Amino acid sequence: MAERVVVVGAGAVGAAIALEAQARGLAVTLVEPGPPGGDQAASFGNAAWISLQSVIPPSEPGVWKKIPGYLLDPLGPLAIRPLHMPGIAPWLLRYMAAGWTPARIAAIARILRPLLAEAPDLHRALARDAGVPELIAGGGLMHVWKDRAGFEAEATTWGVRRAVGIEWDEVEGEALRALQPDLSPDYRFAVRVGDSAHCRDPGGYVAALVAHAERRGAGVVKARAVDFTFSGGRLTGVVTEAGTIPAERAVIAAGIRSTDLAVRLGLRVPMESERGYHVQFEGLDLGPVPPVMIQDRKVAITRLATGLRVAGQVELAGVDARANWRRAEVLKTHLLAVFPGLAEAIRSARAVPWLGHRPSTPDGRPVIGRSPHPDVLVAYGHGHIGLASAPRTGRIVADLLVGRAPEIALDGFSPARFDGFGGI
Repeated sequence: MAERVVVVGAGAVGAAIALEAQARGLAVTLVEPGPPGGDQAASFGNAAWISLQSVIPPSEPGVWKKIPGYLLDPLGPLAIRPLHMPGIAPWLLRYMAAGWTPARIAAIARILRPLLAEAPDLHRALARDAGVPELIAGGGLMHVWKDRAGFEAEATTWGVRRAVGIEWDEVEGEALRALQPDLSPDYRFAVRVGDSAHCRDPGGYVAALVAHAERRGAGVVKARAVDFTFSGGRLTGVVTEAGTIPAERAVIAAGIRSTDLAVRLGLRVPMESERGYHVQFEGLDLGPVPPVMIQDRKVAITRLATGLRVAGQVELAGVDARANWRRAEVLKTHLLAVFPGLAEAIRSARAVPWLGHRPSTPDGRPVIGRSPHPDVLVAYGHGHIGLASAPRTGRIVADLLVGRAPEIALDGFSPARFDGFGGI
């Protein structure tokens, strides 16, 4: 009888783990409280980027100087609700420390690079096997500035990217106009990372991956996992709101909801929700090709199979705070400013706002590896790179489940790296 594995979480990471575990002969059950690919998951609402260049931690040198401004500007690119400040202070100190110097940023980039390497090709293989190859689109990803000086002001982070092997083409003037004819003429310089890709329907893609796992025999339990059962020091089951699922192995891959389960095993990882908003203009088949990140506005604009999506910004307010839908209106304002020629179509389309929770560790690196209990693995805290890093994470975790050495070094993703800080 195949060893039974319960994967808690059916987002992009959990779905990839399930498929890779099946490929290694394991019997898999996925546990997810909502529909796979549904809007309850961070996988549903991201910017849809499969970005090789996302090796830079969220913080940067000098970010501490900007904290007062973040507190005063509730609609800025990074907002912190004042009432949440006391509770988030320990996480925020570690967040600032991660990007305190260029050397620290470079060290994190070297760790993240193998996790993201080959991400587009790995996604293409998953999508092809699941019968939805059309959902992974090539053509690269583009970062846009008003002029070359804007790019040069970010020389530290782009230099780090180059040092770890990220390549790009510079595009400016009329060449940029030819690639992005609808872009505001205020923006005159860009870099295009040609090897990166994007997903044309993140929610639909995750749903297709889970459906493929089901066709291969996986079970899907629509419930919330709340605990584990053990006997003689070995895992015997995962307790859910719908009952206990027998298992010899388990993986916690539930994004922001992973913390409570991990704590039950004695694992304390400092994690916060970097609340992200998007607005999608349903059915609107207009906008940038390839997708663009507007660097001075910190928003990504992506044309999807389901409509035009503008996403971005970070809000630190906790998981349960009410949404501030004015932030969605700000995203719409950014979109209209950057693509003024599309204003009539944008205003005529149905705008659907969304809020989700990026599960973020302070150093921008997920935790991947064994929990304090050897029968339970962890794979969460992917922050801004959950979609892009999902296939590699799936391969790593599946190898660990069957006792194989993982294909990349995991020291930089160890949950134990936070022990020196005393946990949360």
